[in-house]
Amino acid sequence: MSESARKASGAGASGPAASLSVLAAQIEAVLFLSASPVSEDELKAVFGLSGREIAAALEELGAHLEKGHGLILRSAAAGWVLETNPHFAEVLALFRDTARKRHIRLSKAAVETLAVVSYNQPVTRGEIEDLRGVRCERVIERLLSYGLVRISGRKKTSGSPLLYRTTNRFLDLFGLEAIADLPTLAELEELTAVPVNAEEDRGFSEEEAGEAETGPAEGMTAEDGAESESGEADESEAGDAP
Repeated sequence: MSESARKASGAGASGPAASLSVLAAQIEAVLFLSASPVSEDELKAVFGLSGREIAAALEELGAHLEKGHGLILRSAAAGWVLETNPHFAEVLALFRDTARKRHIRLSKAAVETLAVVSYNQPVTRGEIEDLRGVRCERVIERLLSYGLVRISGRKKTSGSPLLYRTTNRFLDLFGLEAIADLPTLAELEELTAVPVNAEEDRGFSEEEAGEAETGPAEGMTAEDGAESESGEADESEAGDAP
């Protein structure tokens, strides 16, 4: 029996919640984490307990969630799952609509611009354009509208150009706690470095390797490609503007 299961077997009101035993709470966490139904056999293997103990904990968890909680416990053909309470369908639909509006799809140009800002902030538009070699006005406006960059002041130089920094939403989007958590340039070089004989090691000829490089990216849909071209087209239009 696992250490957590031994603790669970004697737990009661001293658990995470007074109305739910430790074992039932642990099963709740497992079901919440799982993307597919979890069978009682799997739960028995995880906790090292008998089917009777697992069944009792599932019954306890189900009764607990029925008392006005946002989730419910449901038995499926392949096991047990946690689902949202159908009584809250209306508010969930509203949230889903809001989340869709906030969904961000970044073009290649936007990602490159965001990388320049994140590693050089605070940075002016002119400095971004010098590094990228193209005009970035449209792309910066898009990143501002997404809330991924913000204006942080003006640079004390001729013309007092605006300075740009990344935002907390940028950190959330990329799973960072602080800008310091970004990989260093040396780490990025190590990740992108390809051994000289990499193609040979994979059994490719030079001709096949060339075809692989010029072919469409794996997993890219027509919609993704169109959006990337659209982002680059916006940038090109901006570059033609006087």
